[in-house]
Amino acid sequence: MYLQHFRLNEPPYSLTPDTAFFMEHAGYRDALNVLLVALRSGEGFMKVVGEVGTGKTILCRTLLKTLAPEFVCAYLPNPYLRPSSLLLSIADELLIDYPKRASQHQVLKHINLALLDFHATGRRVVLCMDEAQAVPLQTLEALRLLTNLETEKTKLLQVVLFGQPELNQVLDQPAIRQLRQRITFSYELQPLDATGVGSYLAHRLAVAGYDGPRLFDTRAVAEIARGSRGVPRLINILAHKSLMAAFGQGEGRVNRRHARSAILDTDDARAVMLPRFGGLGAWFRRWLSSHLVGALVTLAVLRMTAPSLPSLPI
Repeated sequence: MYLQHFRLNEPPYSLTPDTAFFMEHAGYRDALNVLLVALRSGEGFMKVVGEVGTGKTILCRTLLKTLAPEFVCAYLPNPYLRPSSLLLSIADELLIDYPKRASQHQVLKHINLALLDFHATGRRVVLCMDEAQAVPLQTLEALRLLTNLETEKTKLLQVVLFGQPELNQVLDQPAIRQLRQRITFSYELQPLDATGVGSYLAHRLAVAGYDGPRLFDTRAVAEIARGSRGVPRLINILAHKSLMAAFGQGEGRVNRRHARSAILDTDDARAVMLPRFGGLGAWFRRWLSSHLVGALVTLAVLRMTAPSLPSLPI
């Protein structure tokens, strides 16, 4: 909608975890380096924990992209699986042939043979599991047993668990304490600070092809940082809506008013901002949030067909 207006080649704040937009911010670079060192050292289990929207999936995909072709990689985005289904999923990811209607024991045997073949050719195998806090306990135990496959000197399968903080609570349960003891490296992703939010906004704009003057002014960045609490997914939502608001007004730069309209239209961000206003002010902003951005989007659509429309004051 606003790509041509802001001279962009592609949407800069899409929610799809595109590795082209991975930012070399200290926290994410550190997390990636920890994982790369651990995997190349032959460690068995690793863990990355972060709140919803902090960038675990894009980190996972960047890791897989960085490892290839040195490693053979398997990726399970939805690991809510029974133990038998876990083995089948791993076999499918690694392109391992196994008989139809094979028993769990037969599938495990084929995986073991394939891992030995990979090892013989000098290739390591890594399994990355996203949303690992949802993995059933029995499946986690089956995964631990699977990592028992090893030679005298090295593990045949390495595992990286990506999950929300609830993953720590799952791993604290006595039933899987053996798995917890095998996690040799871990990292916790933190939200971005105010400076990091500004860098994040500018980075994604640059990747999307923007090469003009600063697009988000200082106060707009501050509002987005406050409303998003530094969570990248919320930053993307607020930045996208802010650009729509600016485009709807025919303006070439995002200011504080545009950022605030985006915040008022976003539940998770509005919850942070509204307590600053009491009584009628809070009620009015809740009412406004259900009307304002919708009006701005409508105006933006109209501007695409009638660019001479006047700006909407907010």
